[in-house]
Amino acid sequence: MIYRPLRYEQIMRAAESYDVRARRMFGGMGVYTGERMFAFLIGEDIGLKLSPEDVIEALELPGAEPLRPSEDAEPMKDYVRMPRSVLDDYVQFVHWLERAISNAQRRVNSA
Repeated sequence: MIYRPLRYEQIMRAAESYDVRARRMFGGMGVYTGERMFAFLIGEDIGLKLSPEDVIEALELPGAEPLRPSEDAEPMKDYVRMPRSVLDDYVQFVHWLERAISNAQRRVNSA
């Protein structure tokens, strides 16, 4: 399954003030800041790579769950499939996106 162009445009527009790029992988699209992936698009879904604390908080959102690149695949570590309520609310989406980008940038600085 490939990503939906609408979701690609959504994430690239919301992250336009950051140094981001995307590349195809595992039947979807990985989105990076620098060399660190912080989001994965597959079908209609956007999964964000969050800090352990943010994962706990995000999984409390109704409809959120660990991101799986396919139905039979293991969940991607630290990636949360964001629920439609977040994807359809620009302010909430940017809030979570910035947390994912911040997490990726912290990992670069601590490496």
